[in-house]
Amino acid sequence: MALATVALGGAGAVLAGQYGRMLQRRSHQGDGDGLVEAAPVAALDTVGIAVSGYADAPRSETVLFNLLAGFLGSFALVRLSTWGIRDEWWPFRNVSVGGRHIHHFVPGIVMAFASGTAALLTDDEVLEERLAVTTGIGMGLTFDEAALLLDLRDVYWTRQGLLSVQLSLGATAILSIAILGQRILRRGERRREAEGLIPPAPVDGTDPRD
Repeated sequence: MALATVALGGAGAVLAGQYGRMLQRRSHQGDGDGLVEAAPVAALDTVGIAVSGYADAPRSETVLFNLLAGFLGSFALVRLSTWGIRDEWWPFRNVSVGGRHIHHFVPGIVMAFASGTAALLTDDEVLEERLAVTTGIGMGLTFDEAALLLDLRDVYWTRQGLLSVQLSLGATAILSIAILGQRILRRGERRREAEGLIPPAPVDGTDPRD
């Protein structure tokens, strides 16, 4: 639960920081807008910056970003779902076929293998970037049950569940995607500022109206 919360909170913090930057710019713009009037415009600015930054990012960054996003998203979601199933508040239950419980590493391996194979067979760079997302999802589902695969027994909720390894993987993914996200957002901010779509940043703390 804590790992999932940190993962989702980390992504939210990056976006909230960018929104705060744009809210400050819009509220200081010399057209009389206050915080209330600037808030929705700043939200649209943040979305536009993210889109522009993603479009301007080198292919290596977008592929890695997609891979990490897929990994971190599935890792966080499956942690929440398994916790919810265990405490009986999650809307879905464990999947069983013929009385045998199907662990989530099974679809994870299938997704990762299928996405990797498809990426090798295509020359479409756009498709390859999208396949990086499903590859990351498959990796997240698989690594979440790394202990079961290593011990060949269900130790998911025990101290033998390699919690430290899973925490390290989660922390690495969170830090990496936060850094990449910041790079993409800053690149998009510079592009939209150059296009005159957002107010310029204050220089040395001065008000843009001066």
